[in-house]
Amino acid sequence: MKKTLPLITVLITLSLLGIIFFQILWLDSARDARNKQLDENLFQSMQEVALELTEDKPSILNFNKKSDLLFPSDKMQMQYLKPSVLQRFNEEEIYIIIRRTFDKFHLKNYQFEFAITSNSLTGQQMLSNNYYALYADSASGKNTSFVIPLEPSSGSNFENLVGEELLNVIVPHRNSMILKEMFWFIIGAILFTMIITTAFFITVRTLLRQKKVSEIKNDFINNMTHEFKTPLATISLAVDALKNEKVINDKEKTNYFTGIIKEENIRMNKQVETILQAALLDKQEVQLNLKKLSAHQLIDAALNNITLQVEERGGKLAVNKAAQKEMIMADEVHFTNLINNLLDNAVKYSNEHPIIKLSTQNIGKQLRIKIEDNGIGMNKETLSRIFEKFYRAHTGNVHNVKGFGLGLSYVKTMIDAHKGTIKAESTPGKGSSFIVTIPVLG
Repeated sequence: MKKTLPLITVLITLSLLGIIFFQILWLDSARDARNKQLDENLFQSMQEVALELTEDKPSILNFNKKSDLLFPSDKMQMQYLKPSVLQRFNEEEIYIIIRRTFDKFHLKNYQFEFAITSNSLTGQQMLSNNYYALYADSASGKNTSFVIPLEPSSGSNFENLVGEELLNVIVPHRNSMILKEMFWFIIGAILFTMIITTAFFITVRTLLRQKKVSEIKNDFINNMTHEFKTPLATISLAVDALKNEKVINDKEKTNYFTGIIKEENIRMNKQVETILQAALLDKQEVQLNLKKLSAHQLIDAALNNITLQVEERGGKLAVNKAAQKEMIMADEVHFTNLINNLLDNAVKYSNEHPIIKLSTQNIGKQLRIKIEDNGIGMNKETLSRIFEKFYRAHTGNVHNVKGFGLGLSYVKTMIDAHKGTIKAESTPGKGSSFIVTIPVLG
């Protein structure tokens, strides 16, 4: 698992980067293809516009001769006297022709500005309002301009007098329009990339969680084995001692060894009960018997259970019940157990001479219970995980502190069930404090 997980993570990361890279290539290729198609459509539409504007130009002179029998001077005269596009069409008519042609070539969404220029003797020209303003942006690539000749040059010197007319068309914001057309493609690519990224992320996170669960399970099995092995060994030794004839005939020793067996049996039953209780919490089958109770009385009951342990280690228990409002809706058994677990932890992880402080006070409509110790403390990583099931803080020796790592998980679940909150604060080497907040009545 240790070698497989990093390999899977690397492969998934490379796959994801590859997918993103090819998505970008695909979008870039699609944009280039659309650019080429747009160029072709624009060019064809301009050619058609030019054809429509220049076809069927009637002469203003009525020659009886056939055009192929005209003298050169006559041809020049006809060329000169032909009505130009500027003479035949006004601005609105040209706009309609271009618009209609754009629509025909699937360019409905594209706007345009146009100008028709001529270097004729009269110097006539027709411009749309924004043509030159848009033309200034064409050099920067914001707009696309097209120039189409409306009448081919004759190739003679006369073209210096009568030059060809030019149709100038600018399509503004070309790139923006292409991106707009590709909007749903881009959104789709981003969406599916995000879905794949999320799926990969969830997969890696699940693998990491499974790895963590596997480690926690192994720790739990090791702890459970140790916790059961010790009382079983003690019971075995006590049974062997009871078989001794000297012990059998000594009532005092018999009672001593049977007492040991009884105590170890109770200890094992408590451990089994703890595991079963955790299983019930997982299934949410624990039903609270909520009653109106005095929090101070429940705390006193928990203190009675812990006082002897503190005294045996030469410690001190300081209690300050300053809360005026201490009536709460609570389950007597479970609330006492959660306070008892917090006090028990304070003793377990304290120094040789534990100093345990318990205080209560009212904050608004809440009862705050604070339990402090002078123990080994916790680092930030431990502090962030102490309420996880089966998690136990590393103290240098796996078995120097008894338990399965279920106590604080149980405490958190019970406090949540009582609609309260719990917060832990700690500094390594200086001790820890747990702050429980429960709603009060009245």
